Amino acid sequence: MLYWFVRVVLLVPVFRWLFRLRVEGAEHIPATGSAVIAGNHLSFCDQFLTATVTSRKLTYLCKKEYFTGRGIKGVLTRGFFRGCGQIPVDRSGKGAGRAGVEEGLKVLCSGELLGIFPEGTRSHDGRLYKGRVGVAAMALEAGAPVIPCAVIGTFEAQPTGRRLPRPAPLTIRFGAPLDFSRYAGMEESREVLRAITDEIMYAIMKLSEQEYIDRYAAEAKAQGSVAGQNGPTAGPRGPVAVGLPN
Repeated sequence: MLYWFVRVVLLVPVFRWLFRLRVEGAEHIPATGSAVIAGNHLSFCDQFLTATVTSRKLTYLCKKEYFTGRGIKGVLTRGFFRGCGQIPVDRSGKGAGRAGVEEGLKVLCSGELLGIFPEGTRSHDGRLYKGRVGVAAMALEAGAPVIPCAVIGTFEAQPTGRRLPRPAPLTIRFGAPLDFSRYAGMEESREVLRAITDEIMYAIMKLSEQEYIDRYAAEAKAQGSVAGQNGPTAGPRGPVAVGLPN
C-alpha cells in the first residue's frame, strides 16, 4: 500500500508532469512473471523515474546507508525508500556481492520485477561504464529475462551533487527482453557471466547512445578519469558484483 501511495501521489506527478517524461518500449515489460530491468545510472532519481512508468511494482537493491540515518531525517529517508520498494543491502565486506545477489534472487523467485544498475554507481561524467557481473548471476540463477533500459536527460536534470532535479525533458527507453536460457547451469563460469553482462551493457549502450568506457565507474571516478585518457573506446562485446543505486 505504501509503495503505491508514494508512486501515485509523489513520483508520478513529478516525473510525468513536471519533467515532460517520454516513455518508449514499455510493451517489452512482461505483464506477469519475474524479470530484471537493467539500466544505465546517471542520477539519483533514475530508479524513481523507472518506477513511475512500470505498471507493476519494481524493486531496486539499495545501499543500506539510506536506511540507517538517525533523527527525523533518518526516519523520513527510511520511510521514503521503503515506500519506493527499495531493499537495503550491505555493500561492505568480502561477501557484499553475494549478499546483493541473494536479495535480488528473493525478488525474482517471487515472480516480481527487479531493477538494477550494472555499473554499480552513478556515472560521474555521463558516459556508460563496464557492468559488474551480479546482474548476470541473478538472471541466470533465477531463469529470468533481462529488459535493458536507458534513462536519458537525468544527468542534465540532476547531476551528482545537486539536491533537487531541475525541470528538463526526460526519456526512458526499454529494449526487447534478453533471454539467457542457453547458459542454464553455467552460472559458476566467470567467462559466461562476463559474456552475459557485456551483452546487457551493449544493449543499454544502443538504447542510451552513450559513449562506452571499458572500465568500472567507481575506479574511473576514484582515479579522476578524463575523456580520452585511456585512448579510443569501444562498445562492450555483443552476443557471444552487483550494481546498486548510489
